[in-house]
Amino acid sequence: MEDKKVRTFLVSLLFVVVIAGSGWAAAESGASAESSAPTAAMTAPAATNTESTYPIGPGDVLGISVWKDDALTKEVVVLPDGTISFPLLGLVKAGGKTVAELRAELEKKIAQYVPDPTLNLEVKQVNSMLIYVIGRVNVQQAGRMALNSNVNVLQALAMAGGLNPFAKRDKIKIFRKEGAKTVIYPFNYDDVTEGKHLEQNIEVKRGDIIVVP
Repeated sequence: MEDKKVRTFLVSLLFVVVIAGSGWAAAESGASAESSAPTAAMTAPAATNTESTYPIGPGDVLGISVWKDDALTKEVVVLPDGTISFPLLGLVKAGGKTVAELRAELEKKIAQYVPDPTLNLEVKQVNSMLIYVIGRVNVQQAGRMALNSNVNVLQALAMAGGLNPFAKRDKIKIFRKEGAKTVIYPFNYDDVTEGKHLEQNIEVKRGDIIVVP
């Protein structure tokens, strides 16, 4: 009889230990799940440190958005006078400014209406990088050329089909507007292609005119 009571007591004790252990394991699992769950709080996307030095110009399409504000998210085209139109701000001068400069200016202006705005600005389409190649080149309708990357004089002439047989290869000139004056850069095709005077093979800029006599 005494042995039966002891066995009954031990079985009951074992049952209690098993039940208690299961409850402890479930509690630990719940705590672990809570600690590993991602936070629901949303934060504004951090700005990148890489900034473009590209100067915005007329015809460029810009995408402007204020985080969590659809009314202040739109695409705008830079007008011929270099301005853009944006809600709340009206006309804003954009031409000649870099993306970083314009974004900082817009954020400062928008802050008058939206507390702590996070503004994103990107160039959606480059339409203002235009140069002009005229004269004795192989593409008869060369004229205005749109660029989507940085090119030098030799590359620009190649895009225009190269020089025709009657071109004065040592008399090529690049006309560049710098402020209120026009600067003329000489270019000798044969010298450059032979590896001489490579400093003449300058990178062309918006509005440059390459004349091949």
